Amino acid sequence: MKKQKWIALLLAGGKGTRLNLLTKSLVKPAVPFGGKYRIIDFALSNCKNSGIETVGILTQYRPFELHAHLGRCSYWNNYSGYSSLTILPPYSRSELGVEWYEGTAHAVYQNIEYIEHYNPDHVLIVSGDQIYKMDYSLMLEQHLETNADCTISVAEVPWEEASRFGLMKVHPKTHRITSFEEKPMKPTSNLASMGIYIFKWPILKEYLLREERKEYSHRDFGRDIIPSMLADELQLYAYYFNKYWKDVGTVHSYWEANLDLLMGERNIFLQNPEWRIHTASCDEPPLYFDQRAKMHQCIISEGCEIYGTIENSVLFNGVKVGKGAVIKNSVILPQTIIGDNVWIENAVVGSQTQIMDGVIIVSKNPDAYLMVVGHNEIIDPALLDISGTNKVITVVS
Repeated sequence: MKKQKWIALLLAGGKGTRLNLLTKSLVKPAVPFGGKYRIIDFALSNCKNSGIETVGILTQYRPFELHAHLGRCSYWNNYSGYSSLTILPPYSRSELGVEWYEGTAHAVYQNIEYIEHYNPDHVLIVSGDQIYKMDYSLMLEQHLETNADCTISVAEVPWEEASRFGLMKVHPKTHRITSFEEKPMKPTSNLASMGIYIFKWPILKEYLLREERKEYSHRDFGRDIIPSMLADELQLYAYYFNKYWKDVGTVHSYWEANLDLLMGERNIFLQNPEWRIHTASCDEPPLYFDQRAKMHQCIISEGCEIYGTIENSVLFNGVKVGKGAVIKNSVILPQTIIGDNVWIENAVVGSQTQIMDGVIIVSKNPDAYLMVVGHNEIIDPALLDISGTNKVITVVS
């Protein structure tokens, strides 16, 4: 059998509205994670480590910071010579102007010419907003062994979170997919699609074109393409993934994924350390830890200045914490300044924000709600307005 040729398309253009203020000014894959990374670094590193030579990154919503990150990091060097990494934004296809990506399947449809240029046998579709380490080449091996038309990577999720995912039922012996529901209100399965697909390219192309001819379509893989393939009795198989995987689609799951790094058995960077996650290098001075500072079970990045107390928290580069301040169970994004005698507990604080002296930002029940502060805010006691079911903090103008 001839060697099978494959390429990857990384979907990185969604708004990520459930991340609330964290995606108000940037796309979800560009949101910082783990003290020094961006969320997209995981999918891209998986592609590189899996030996995929051609990757297209589909961007749309607020792409500036994402594009800037990709320009700063080493991916361009990793994908050089005979390899290729291409950013694929929407573009004007006719005199009618730019046609925006209206769904996951439509985004891929818009780039059929790009895919055809490489003439692949198979196409890997990857979501750019998840935290995991995965060798996609092992998934391709199963895909070829089963002669699947489509292989979907799956993971079991908690039942209380199941309605956030596309869910399927699978034959227990063959792993062939027998049914699929996209984000059902009343789940009957907790086996979730990870949003990672391998398709035979000729078959995927046929279904993309078919979907575009319909009078009405969501133009989405989970709502349209996968159900249509199942209805036509194509060969769809599940690829089981049982290692650490976190879909950071909500503020709570994002907060949890960061705090997971503080537990050795759940720290993804300690698992399979040879499988490196690559990112842009950080040109910051060393961490300064004052004699009055205290720290317990934390990740604190370069360029931070700590004068207060940090417990069970993740602080990104360039964060400053004032005297008498206490940070507990929280995630503080880059270049944020926290004043003296501030108390922050069970919270996520955005980048380049200033928390003035004496501010208290506390949730006593993080399972019910977290405190969230957006990017580039100034939080002053005289200007605070707490509103909404998520207890989102905003600045009154």
